[in-house]
Amino acid sequence: MQLQKYLELYAESHRHPLNVKIHNVCVPFIAWTALGMAHSFSYQGFHLSYFWAVFLTVFYARFRDPRIILGSTVTIAAFLLSYAYVPNLFVVCLAVFLLCWVGQFYGHHVEGKKPSFRDDLVFLLIGPIWVVKKLAGASS
Repeated sequence: MQLQKYLELYAESHRHPLNVKIHNVCVPFIAWTALGMAHSFSYQGFHLSYFWAVFLTVFYARFRDPRIILGSTVTIAAFLLSYAYVPNLFVVCLAVFLLCWVGQFYGHHVEGKKPSFRDDLVFLLIGPIWVVKKLAGASS
């Protein structure tokens, strides 16, 4: 499926202003915490987050949009670098992750529509692109 179609489908359940605001805050934190929890698991210096970083980079590259490729690569690198400065990384990430998901589900309750990922898990990876485009002022 083309990126634009994913974004249009994602936008269908993200129209209420409060839900959009909640997603603008929670989606980036969920992305940061999910990768952070993976970063907490390592074996001989290899963090599980490195595997996910490669997977995410390849996933976003398949859309062949240089802005998405560059933006996601820089964001993933910044996330990975930031983890060195977070004490008790797993605990912090887990707490923020759970809090943000409570916020997301509340936003969908207000919206009156189920989260997009309930139809297709790919929407968990589309959400960050949708948020960035919204914050940048681009239409979805």
